[in-house]
Amino acid sequence: MTGKLIYLMGPSGSGKDSLLRAAREQLESMNCRIAQRVITRSAEATGEDAVAVTPVEFEEMRERGAFALHWRANGLGYGIPSEINAWLESGQHVLVNGSREFLPKALELYPGLEAVLLSVNSGVLSRRLLARGRESLGEIEARMARNSTFRHAEHGTQRALQLDNSGTLDESVKAFVSLVGDAIGSSEG
Repeated sequence: MTGKLIYLMGPSGSGKDSLLRAAREQLESMNCRIAQRVITRSAEATGEDAVAVTPVEFEEMRERGAFALHWRANGLGYGIPSEINAWLESGQHVLVNGSREFLPKALELYPGLEAVLLSVNSGVLSRRLLARGRESLGEIEARMARNSTFRHAEHGTQRALQLDNSGTLDESVKAFVSLVGDAIGSSEG
């Protein structure tokens, strides 16, 4: 039996990391593993359960096939370890924290994936980016502009399940776990 790949995406500051942390136990009880990303920024700055590597280390890993998925966004390299393929083959469901821009390529590689697009209203997004203190004002402006561009372009996201994370974390976790459960259920039925 093959597991289902769930591809979570959304703008920086939309709450993906908080959502994944809060939903982890419920997802694990559904036989759904959360893949740990590899990112070219310091572990302290990631704000997520990620492996931090230098750009040189990232390229070496990419060249030796360590990533099932990899992309660049916001000046950083992101990779999903190739071990997800073994998890999927063993029947485990896998959730990855992906990129909206990379979705078309991810769909080529994993045509059966279920995409979930996390959105948040722009006022909430701006406040969250400022509050986390990870980026400069210029970087926040660039991320807000990138989000605006993605809102007005499809990038394959029209087939994604939509989840608004502008409300409380508890509300979003409940809705997210339900979406994932439905996606997993449809792959098993």
